[in-house]
Formats: sequence, structure tokens, C-alpha cells
Amino acid sequence: MEFAELIKTPRVDNVVLHRPFYPAVEGTLCLTGHHLILSSRQDNTEELWLLHSNIDAIDKRFVGSLGTIIIKCKDFRIIQLDIPGMEECLNIASSIEALSTLDSITLMYPFFYRPMFEVIEDGWHSFLPEQEFELYSSAASEWRLSYVNKEFAVCPSYPPIVTVPKSIDDEALRKVATFRHGGRFPVLSYYHKKNGMVIMRSGQPLTGTNGRRCKEDEKLINATLRAGKRGYIIDTRSLNVAQQARAKGGGFEQEAHYPQWRRIHKSIERYHILQESLIKLVEACNDQTHNMDRWLSKLEASNWLTHIKEILTAACLAAQCIDREGASILIHGTEGTDSTLQVTSLAQIILEPRSRTIRGFEALVEREWLQAGHPFQQRCAQSAYCNTKQKWEAPVFLLFLDCVWQILRQFPCSFEFNENFLIMLFEHAYASQFGTFLGNNESERCKLKLQQKTMSLWSWVNQPGELSKFTNPLFEANNLVIWPSVAPQSLPLWEGIFLRWNRSSKYLDEAYEEMVNIIEYNKELQAKVNILRRQLAELETEDGMQESP
Repeated sequence: MEFAELIKTPRVDNVVLHRPFYPAVEGTLCLTGHHLILSSRQDNTEELWLLHSNIDAIDKRFVGSLGTIIIKCKDFRIIQLDIPGMEECLNIASSIEALSTLDSITLMYPFFYRPMFEVIEDGWHSFLPEQEFELYSSAASEWRLSYVNKEFAVCPSYPPIVTVPKSIDDEALRKVATFRHGGRFPVLSYYHKKNGMVIMRSGQPLTGTNGRRCKEDEKLINATLRAGKRGYIIDTRSLNVAQQARAKGGGFEQEAHYPQWRRIHKSIERYHILQESLIKLVEACNDQTHNMDRWLSKLEASNWLTHIKEILTAACLAAQCIDREGASILIHGTEGTDSTLQVTSLAQIILEPRSRTIRGFEALVEREWLQAGHPFQQRCAQSAYCNTKQKWEAPVFLLFLDCVWQILRQFPCSFEFNENFLIMLFEHAYASQFGTFLGNNESERCKLKLQQKTMSLWSWVNQPGELSKFTNPLFEANNLVIWPSVAPQSLPLWEGIFLRWNRSSKYLDEAYEEMVNIIEYNKELQAKVNILRRQLAELETEDGMQESP
């Protein structure tokens, strides 16, 4: 298919652009296969380059021959275009609708994008499973890398290489895969170096109404226990939902077959409930009535902060089992691709200092989200404004990033990255020139040949010039476990995401700049103090030598 077929009117003059925090600009609107561009001949005006894939919904209005298109973006921005001529307006609107809803992944911008920067590091090879496993050298005696899924035949949503107990062979893994939802047999998610305890994750067991069991599955998860120790299974569904799953062939681990494991249900919502929550929240944030009661009731009705609290509570429980109880855990819900990953990755943020560094967090996203099979293509297909009925969309990854921001806010010196880093990841998950978040799992990415045909987001982020934008000036490495508060009073709305298009951040930006300047000046003074101390020490040494007979 040629993009030209979808572009009825490629260019319109005298279009007026209205967008948050900028004065209205008149200019020429151009449509390309992947971008909506508005450029003006006025001096000092910034061009608008908007990816079609960032467009969530559009509305049209007409007053006489003047048409208005309101573009609602997946990053929650709202842009207005005033277009002279009804026919031009209708043509532009239908082209935008067609170009922003392309079915084929290979027609998306990452396949056409050519970087304007020198690629120093190939992000596709930055966080390979073998490299990550080497970091757990103390685990090598009990764990191994398995290539049982190298053709994606055992589990289509797992990567080709997974970490499993050394005592379990590949044949046993194949049997366990038939007993777990989607073939997602238990694999290592995190190894706690302090005490050797682990977090494993999987899909639900397929026990069904007959109470089916699998000896290999029991042996696999028992292989993670130390002698005389118990383990915990954290099920991210309510007991009621887990019991209902048995009627559909799913279920949970029977205590009779897993006597050394204690099951805890920590209900975390999924799918359309989360999507509706996001829609309600963004609608509340865009409400311009300035009525306090209305704002508070809409914020409460969205339930967004309740979801944040539920997820963080489950993550804190998981971290507590590992660090304070000295017990290994297995986490799963139904598929093991959504709430499971929220909990495993947030538990690592709490427990593991490396996950709070920039590269460590990138490795976490790569390992616990991309390689672990979170279906980004489905979950991020639509955002808060789309009018069509949702299928698989849900802001699972955005909720995770929001939870990370909550912890960052409570421990502002313990993270190497800043809020802008999290916002950037949110934006690229929904619309990007990079191939990192395309596809639903490693199998799909392999078929699409993303490594050969697209650029990795990490190749761009990890350039020194870009990294400086995402570095937290307050960072001081903290090797301790950090315990966030999940009290409602401790969990505010993330303004940097949800209110950034509704009110200017000018004064906050100025305050941030001033803080950076103070920190830099403090470092300079500290360096001078160190030099003076050295000089003083040298003078004292010389004096001592002169005084000695």
C-alpha cells in the first residue's frame, strides 16, 4: 500500500494551530506518511511534528466554510487546527484517521526512521540474558540458563533464553509448560544476593475443576526452597476470581500438592477496568470548571490512585517476603503478562539498588516487560481519548511507571534517573520512532526482524548528551532496601503526566534549574575545599619535618 493513496490533500496553507502554552500560529499544514507537520514563516515559532501513531482520536467542527479539527493525542495533549475550506478540512481529517490507525506494524514509522545521531551503542544488544545472568554469579551453583524455548515452541510469549533451577532439565520444563497458562512455566525473575531468596513468575496452573496436578511443576518450584523453609505464592487475583478460573480450565496451586507454600491473594485490577479508570482520570484533569467538589469526586471516581495503592501494596508484600521473612516467592495472576510483571518489577525497585540506576532500570524494563512478554502492541494501541470499544487496551505499563514515580518522590536521592526519564518511556511505549516497544513478545519481534530493520530506544537514550536530560542531580547511591509508604496520604496524582498540558511548568522548570546550579556550585566549592585541605596537610607535614631535630 502507498501512503499517497491515503493522503487526499497533502498540503493546506493558512492553517491556524492552537496548542497548550504556545500562542496561536498560522502556517502551512503538511501530511506525510507518518507525520502531521505545521510550519510557519514567522520567526521564533517552533514547528509542530506529530507522529500519526500518537493520535488517539479526532473531532471535527464547522462554522461556515471554516473547519476545525481537534486532535487528541495518546500523550494526553489536545491540539486544535483551524483549516479554511470545508473540503480541505474533511480530506485532512479522513487522512489523519486512516494514517493513525494503520493495521500493519511494518508500515509504522520505526521501519522508515533513520537516526540523525551517531550510534555508539547498539541498544538491541545492551541487555542480553547471558549478560544479566553473569551479574548473579552467586546464583550460578543453583540456577542455569535454559535454551528450551529457542524456537518459541514451548512458550510463544517467553524469550528464547530463560533462567531456571539447575536441578530441573529441559524435558521437565516442557511438561510444566503444558500445565501453565500460555506455556508460561515458572522462571527466575530476581535473585536477592543478600540471602539467596528468589522471585519467580509464571502463568496460572491449569488445575481445572478436576484438581489436575503436575509432579514436575511441584518439583520445579520446590527446587527454589531451602531445607526447612516455606515459600509464598502471591496470586494477583482475588480468591473469588481465582476460583472462577477453575471452571475455565485455570485455577491455583492446591495446598495438598504444594504443602511448603502459602498462597496469598492480592487483587490487582486488569484490562477494561484500568482503561476506564484512565479515561475517567484524564477527563477529570481536563475539566475546566474549577469546582473543587467536582474535581475531588471525579478524581475519586476514576479509582486511579486506588489501583496505584493496590499494586504498590502487593510489591511491598513481595519485597517483605524476600528481605524480612527470608522466603522465596512465586508470583502469577492469570496469564502472567500484566499485574504479575508490575509486582515483580516494583519489588526489584524496592530491593535492588541497581534497578534504581538508569541502566539498571532499562535492563529491568527489557527483562521484566519486553522479554517477559507484556503485550505492548495490544495494551498501548489506544489511550484515554479513543472512542472505539476497547479490546485489549489497558494502561498497565503507565501504572507501573506511576508507581515508580511515587517511590522516586518518596526517595528523591535514591534514583539516578529523574521524572523526565519515566515520562519519556511512557511516550515511547505509545508512539515512537524506535522499534523497542513494537510487537507483543519476543517471538513477534523476531518475525518482524526489528533488530535488523529498526533502531532501539536505548541506542538513543544512552548517548551522553541525552542521558544528562534524564539524570537526577540529587542522586546519591543508596545500597539499602527502600520501603515506600502506601498510605493514601502518601500517594498524590502524578502531575508531570496528567496535568502537564493543563498548566505551565515554567516556574517548576526554573526552580529545577536553580537547584541544579546550586548543586553544581556546591560541587565546585567541595572540590576547592578538598584542594585546600590537601595543601594544609602538606604544609603541616613540611612544618613537622623542619621542627624535628
